[in-house]
Amino acid sequence: MGGNIHIASKYFKSSRKLLSVLDQPCLTRSHINQIHAHFISSGSISDPFAAGKFLLSCVVSKQADLQHAYAVFRSIPNRSTYIWNTMIRAFSEQGESHSALTLFKRMFGWGYLPTNYTFSFVFRACADLCELKLGLECHNLAVKLGWESYDFVQNGLIHLYAVCNCLDCCRKLFDSSSNRDVITWTAMINGYVKSGQVEVARELFDEMPDKNNVSWSVMINGYVQVGLFKEALDLFNDMLNHGFQPNHSSIVVALSACGFLGALDQGRWIHAYIDKKNMELDGILGTALVDMYSKCGCIELAYHVFEKMPHRDVFAFTSLISGLANNGESARALALVSRMETEGVKPNEITFICVLNACSRMGLVKEGLKVFESMTDVYGIKPSVQHYGCLVDLLGGAGMLEQAKKVVSEMPMEPDNHVLGALLNACRVHGNVELGSETVQGLVERGLDLSGVHVLLSNIYASVNQWGYVENVRKKMEDKNVKKDPGCSLIEVNGVVCEFVAGNKLIAEEIELLLSGIDKHLRSYRIDSNIASGS
Repeated sequence: MGGNIHIASKYFKSSRKLLSVLDQPCLTRSHINQIHAHFISSGSISDPFAAGKFLLSCVVSKQADLQHAYAVFRSIPNRSTYIWNTMIRAFSEQGESHSALTLFKRMFGWGYLPTNYTFSFVFRACADLCELKLGLECHNLAVKLGWESYDFVQNGLIHLYAVCNCLDCCRKLFDSSSNRDVITWTAMINGYVKSGQVEVARELFDEMPDKNNVSWSVMINGYVQVGLFKEALDLFNDMLNHGFQPNHSSIVVALSACGFLGALDQGRWIHAYIDKKNMELDGILGTALVDMYSKCGCIELAYHVFEKMPHRDVFAFTSLISGLANNGESARALALVSRMETEGVKPNEITFICVLNACSRMGLVKEGLKVFESMTDVYGIKPSVQHYGCLVDLLGGAGMLEQAKKVVSEMPMEPDNHVLGALLNACRVHGNVELGSETVQGLVERGLDLSGVHVLLSNIYASVNQWGYVENVRKKMEDKNVKKDPGCSLIEVNGVVCEFVAGNKLIAEEIELLLSGIDKHLRSYRIDSNIASGS
């Protein structure tokens, strides 16, 4: 059906021709409006079968409009269960979960009994809103009506209970299911992932008879969420080795892991894959690349990706601002803030944290205070404890310890360990023993008796040569069994990230073998004689 073809009423000489028009894949909004007008004038809107097919065309067309579809739904006098299901499904799939549940209640109130398809859409809406109470009521209704054992219903229930962290109910349903498909398995794994039980999730993942891109992505994301970035990349590589093509989701989480590990080679490979597959640099994917390159220290590559993005939102700007500040380019970070305003992109709470961090690194106290005030005065954003922590770091770094202390005492909320930690670090830098000791006491009273706190206090005493106090702090650490967290180093060799932890009794031969390989790799490069001679 061409876009310029006018649909006249005389075209519809029979219901068969009417329904054949609805099968056309290129229906425009204009076509749909004309068909709707004919449905009403001809009385075809009263035929539940024809009306149901028309409503489906409204919600799946390229120019689908939920409000228009709902208007069509309301104009149908004889609504079948199929018609109710179609509208509930449309609301649920388009993120209008409140509307989906409201329509479901109305459907039930008008005497229409839900089917297994109805429940699958309703459970999805309940999951989106974490409506556990309503979900439980609908579960009981599904049992009474005999729909609980159907695949769509069970998958919807497992997803609902997983999202609402009711893992016992979720696992009970999963274990009792006789026909578990990849959706069932993935929903159960996702439940464990969301609750942070990645080891249990991995056990279940390894037992899966069949996996798809979504199940791999869920498990990889689970590792990233709990900070197991090396395991995330290992699993990403396993996915590739099993012949699966990474999708948008798995690429984003893998790039996140690359950034945290500094796995630049792997990150570059993923970037090349994106280019090879002609994947669009949308807001999420582009921002993930910017973040990865920034964390790997390749700020110019991050900037290049940023400039190539067709649409730069607040998250893309914020990611690059953060990257510039963390790579010693605070002046460029502040310039990017001005560009952000020019392009009409409004900063959010995270943007201000990054900008304040940039000001702190450059010692721009006046500018930082102005930025802090503009949060409320210009953008209407109420500063959080993180913003106050940045402000304390800004003032403390500039040696303005009394002003920093005043900020802490006048905060509208209780200072957390980050705020007091920033003040304590400023005391260390400027050798203020009295305020440092007072700050440590405040941290201890809050139960934050951590090794880093005591180490900082010890360093403060050491900076003013008070070695007796240093010894006392170390002794208190021993008495409280507070141990300093071991340092670790990461190195990427041939795309594989290796981790060395201080004090770890690794087999010496393995370390020597790795270092020997690095040595051979370095020796394989020919040294330019001019460089070697210094000429």
